[in-house]
Amino acid sequence: MKIKYLGRNLDYLPVFKKMQDFTDNRTPNTEDELWVVEHAPVFTQGKAGKSEHLLHASDIPVIETDRGGQITYHGLGQVVVYVLIDFKRRQISVRELVSRIENAVIATLSDYQIQSAADPKRPGVYTENGKKIASLGLRIKNGATYHGVALNVAMDLSPFSQINPCGYAGLEITQIADFITPCPTWQEVAEKLAQKLTERL
Repeated sequence: MKIKYLGRNLDYLPVFKKMQDFTDNRTPNTEDELWVVEHAPVFTQGKAGKSEHLLHASDIPVIETDRGGQITYHGLGQVVVYVLIDFKRRQISVRELVSRIENAVIATLSDYQIQSAADPKRPGVYTENGKKIASLGLRIKNGATYHGVALNVAMDLSPFSQINPCGYAGLEITQIADFITPCPTWQEVAEKLAQKLTERL
């Protein structure tokens, strides 16, 4: 599995288009890839997303995308890993794939002594106090996946108050920086999460 570091503070839309192109053009012999990126501030709205979950409009753009789920926020200080894999080749269920991604996040946080868990009723990873620290959304097309997981490291969390995160009113959001001082660097967390994903996928 190839790990690509696309860069930091990148606009969402060009990366989204590249994911679609990669998936549309892949063959049974295409190597699976993880794309690691940090996005410039943006709200993304899933296919079934409802506009009422955007509570306050601002100068942060809202981009409709084709993953599952509702609205979420990406911004500086958040590690995003896009999971571009041949799903058919693995012969596992969607639930198993989601669990493996969630478990990679849980293992990453455990390395920093942060206790977290998945919730069988809703995708993502939550800390002991019930706050969400990582969000997850996928699209499966022609037997391959794209989109992926976003882990909050050290960011301005205030834009999450402009939305019902992932469609849940009042859901509180947290990040690694709330648990550790000094907080590990974005690059360190990005490399650790990519490695944990590679091991499980």
